[in-house]
Amino acid sequence: MKYAVIALCSLFLICSCKSDKKPAGNLHLTGNIKGLKTGTIYIQKIVDTALVSIDTIVINGDSHFESWLNVASPEMYYLSLDRGVTNSIDNNLPFFAEPGVINIDTDLEQYYYKAKITGSKNQKLYEDYKKITSRFTDQKLTITAEKLRAQRSNNITKFDSLEKAEKGVLQRKYLFATNFAINNKDHEIAPYIALSEIYDINLKYLDTIRKSMTPKVAKSFYGKKLISYYDKRKNSEK
Repeated sequence: MKYAVIALCSLFLICSCKSDKKPAGNLHLTGNIKGLKTGTIYIQKIVDTALVSIDTIVINGDSHFESWLNVASPEMYYLSLDRGVTNSIDNNLPFFAEPGVINIDTDLEQYYYKAKITGSKNQKLYEDYKKITSRFTDQKLTITAEKLRAQRSNNITKFDSLEKAEKGVLQRKYLFATNFAINNKDHEIAPYIALSEIYDINLKYLDTIRKSMTPKVAKSFYGKKLISYYDKRKNSEK
């Protein structure tokens, strides 16, 4: 009897130790996809040029999910939903992953557009950036439609005028992106925007962003990539 009690106590201690053990990872990702009963969620990131899954979550009845991830440096991740239909933009939700706690709440019907992401400073800055640049996108779409009408009616004068207007929108977008990156030089969103939004801008502007980065950001994943990209472009343009 004595040995049985000792064995039970030992088992209890082992279970207690296991339950007290913290999950591995410096990012605790939580979320809810309202309306999702069954499906598979893939947490992915870009490696070289391909999306690679770093965690898989199976949903069966409960639409809430969580994952613990190791994020070496703030980086754009993707919460991809396999709903059993053709893949589309509405199945891939980008979010700026960084150490800490990040929560993603969204809806099955409007997975991409109804997403609310909290807990990431870089994500908040990215959303602020996209709100402004969406205006440039709308302006460009309007000009493109007008250019098509001018082309169909063979109105060369109007078409040329719209061409100039289109270049003006692009210049304003690039200038805004450059200033945004410089103003947020202490966050990893700065080199990310330089690499993803204005990679083909005049080299002197990339140089300005590169030099403005704080030491911490310069050593980050996107900071190192920006420095490397700048050096390659500089050498190729000599």
